[in-house]
Amino acid sequence: MEKPGWRLRSSRYVVDSPYMRLRADEIELPDGTIVPDYFVRESLGFVIVFPLTEDDRVVLVRQYRYGADSIHLELPAGMLAEGEDPKDCALRELAEETGYESARWEPAAEYFPEPVRSAARAYVYVALDAKKVRIPKLDLTEHLEVELATLPEFRAMLRDGRVDTGASLVGGYRALEKLGRL
Repeated sequence: MEKPGWRLRSSRYVVDSPYMRLRADEIELPDGTIVPDYFVRESLGFVIVFPLTEDDRVVLVRQYRYGADSIHLELPAGMLAEGEDPKDCALRELAEETGYESARWEPAAEYFPEPVRSAARAYVYVALDAKKVRIPKLDLTEHLEVELATLPEFRAMLRDGRVDTGASLVGGYRALEKLGRL
């Protein structure tokens, strides 16, 4: 399949903040149709970490999410900073959110979570033999608690909806597949 040849006519930022950058593009389609406000969310991407302790327990975060105004059980995750390598982001986010660190890291997946509206990529990493080494250092907008689950419990959480965010579902299944423990 060939790309359809959409043409960018103009672009303007409607939101430009540390939390979101949203652009409104005016697009001309190949048949001449003008789409005046095609919104694109700009992002450097994010990481999802599947931390597994030496005794095969998954480190999770139960976290308040303002957008949904609800609490969700998730894998640790976070946004990439400008110029940051995804693995470095994964190391940083795991330590900041949970206080856990790991010397054994493996990439498990890379995917586009929302290609219709963003070019951002998600990177999934497995952190093996994770150990609690410090107190978490949360960002201003983070309100969370750390929880541990056995692998059978985690697989059940993926199936029954206790883990219900897209990034954690994809990250969890891809990490389990990478480890051969699906």
